[in-house]
Amino acid sequence: MTSIRQHEHEYSTGARPVGAATEESAAANVQQMFDSIAPKYDLLNHLLSVGLDRWWWARAAKVFRSTLAQPDARVLDLCCGTGDMTMALMKYRPKGVGEASLLAVDFSHEMLERGKQKFAKHNIVAIEADALHLPFEDGTLALVTSAFGFRNLANYEDGLAELYRVLKPGGQIGILDCNQPEGIVGGLYNLYFKQILPRIGGMISGDREAYRYLPASVERFPRPRRMLEMIHATGFRDASWTGYTFGTAGLYRATKP
Repeated sequence: MTSIRQHEHEYSTGARPVGAATEESAAANVQQMFDSIAPKYDLLNHLLSVGLDRWWWARAAKVFRSTLAQPDARVLDLCCGTGDMTMALMKYRPKGVGEASLLAVDFSHEMLERGKQKFAKHNIVAIEADALHLPFEDGTLALVTSAFGFRNLANYEDGLAELYRVLKPGGQIGILDCNQPEGIVGGLYNLYFKQILPRIGGMISGDREAYRYLPASVERFPRPRRMLEMIHATGFRDASWTGYTFGTAGLYRATKP
């Protein structure tokens, strides 16, 4: 039964919170969920990841430092949440870059409001928008990153297609997200992620369902092999996945030809 469930999750089309039967209801459910947990989101991220989230963001941002260092590069942090990945990217942006040093998009109003507090002293433009319908022209961005948000999209293939659309030729994607490891590490990961994390997260946030959704969303998210297939099928080239912390998270990279 486990292998059958894993196979089904591996080929899932997008996030499906409990009770969401369509892409539209899934998106609405996820949006409401993140609005609900926004007040405790940063605290719980740091607590439940034992501080590893900061290292993951910093490591991923450093990978793109050469692009970020280009003054004329338009850079988007997608599903930015409260903006921690955005701030990690900002470290490598040149001083005094024009009107928008960084663009930060999220469809959760409450998450974005908390992000704006971090962005206030920086040249970062916060935009409330749907990741599947981005308000940017074709071929205009040099880099799009997404940290721990892509797996919440209602349709992964449509999400990749939208990233491909807005990137200019030679533009890159960097998708940092959780992964379900195998073997002994996977067993320990499941014990923590499915039994301990939902209890702590639910108790502190007051939203137990949101922290039950978290491990379910990771289990449903495509494994690296399948995700790389989807990235290639979208039209990207040079797709790769680099595992972080025993494969519990990792960074997908690819380039638009």
